[in-house]
Amino acid sequence: WTHLSPPQSSRKDASISHCCLAVRHLAKDACSNRFLRTDAYAEAMDGRLTGQFGTDTRGWRRLLEIIPSLGVPDPTDNANVHVAHIDGEYVALTEAPRRVAFDPETLETRGRFRFHDDLPEHITAAHFVDDPHRDELVGFATQFGRRPQYHLYRLPAGCRTREVIASIDANGPAYIHDCSVTANHVIIVESPLVLSVFQALNPFAEGAIDMLDWQPERDTRVLVVNRNTGDVVADPTFEPAFTFHHVNAYVDGGTIVLDLVAFPNGDIVDTMSLSELDGNGFPDVPDAHLMRYRINPDSNTVNRTRLYDGAMEMPRVARSVVGRRHRYVYGQVTDRTGANGLVKVDCKTGTAKEWWKRSVYIEEPVPVQHPDADTEDEGVVLATALNTQRERTELMIFDAATLEVQARAVLPHAEPFGFHGRFFQNV
Repeated sequence: WTHLSPPQSSRKDASISHCCLAVRHLAKDACSNRFLRTDAYAEAMDGRLTGQFGTDTRGWRRLLEIIPSLGVPDPTDNANVHVAHIDGEYVALTEAPRRVAFDPETLETRGRFRFHDDLPEHITAAHFVDDPHRDELVGFATQFGRRPQYHLYRLPAGCRTREVIASIDANGPAYIHDCSVTANHVIIVESPLVLSVFQALNPFAEGAIDMLDWQPERDTRVLVVNRNTGDVVADPTFEPAFTFHHVNAYVDGGTIVLDLVAFPNGDIVDTMSLSELDGNGFPDVPDAHLMRYRINPDSNTVNRTRLYDGAMEMPRVARSVVGRRHRYVYGQVTDRTGANGLVKVDCKTGTAKEWWKRSVYIEEPVPVQHPDADTEDEGVVLATALNTQRERTELMIFDAATLEVQARAVLPHAEPFGFHGRFFQNV
């Protein structure tokens, strides 16, 4: 069970702002963590803060670094968003096109991971969709320029050459964090949260976060692409909304069903800046809701319904139902004061189970099915949690059917809040 997180950071003492990698060996009851030895790590240890998603304190020095190259500076290798297993390597990922390979046992940094292709990418997917039915990863990259494009691609198992499925002209382009697949489609959602290269060149921009510009006069567009031909089979639009994370997608008769977590606007991004995170407590984060988009390719329309009354984020489904009809969605439920809970939503009955404990902040849940499971929810759910009363991180294992706690391990320290992780059976 491998998990990535950015450490707590502060402008006041210029503390480190780079990736922390943690691995948990469930069978061995062991946990270890280590910073990736990247350029971002070396610069931070040297007291030089560089621009990350929500942090940049260089001011006019940053402009002087940009001018000689007449372009956007080199992308960060602060790979703190997600992890993947690619062609025998375990790889830490971020949305900049620099990936870092690491040893899953020792967590030692192996060095930069490179694909064997020349796919143009300025912003890239840290969220690969791991499709077990086709034995491939699916991702996307955004290319800037006079004709910005989204490049959707597949990466077959045991391969480092990405195969382009389609290149689609972008409107904006928009900031896209995640995607979904069905058996025969790739789906991305283009929101009005636009990436502005010109804003990125502002010497006082607070990292990559200031590239983002919410333009509510634009519609949200759902792009549905045939995985086999690359044809756009639907691109319906509707009023402005924003999504970080998809849940899953599948085909239901003549319609395509996409479940995701949606925000009414792009305000969530502002709460991720260092100026908001500095100090005590938590910023006022807007609520996001579990939504179902039912897309009709024949009429090029989309019907939207809400699946769960509460607010949630970090949604996951069991790996076996990726790209297929799912019943259960697990997520971090976020609409109580003093805690983050765990929720299991039954998309068939419209009911939900929740687990809460005061002062315990659950992070992203990772459902793991039993190898011989007969049902979708036979197995466990793994999650890290911050216990603010103990000031310790807890590693928690829940029964996937009931959400009852099966095991808990308390670490001797508090880990930083994390982003995403995966369960690797053979590590």
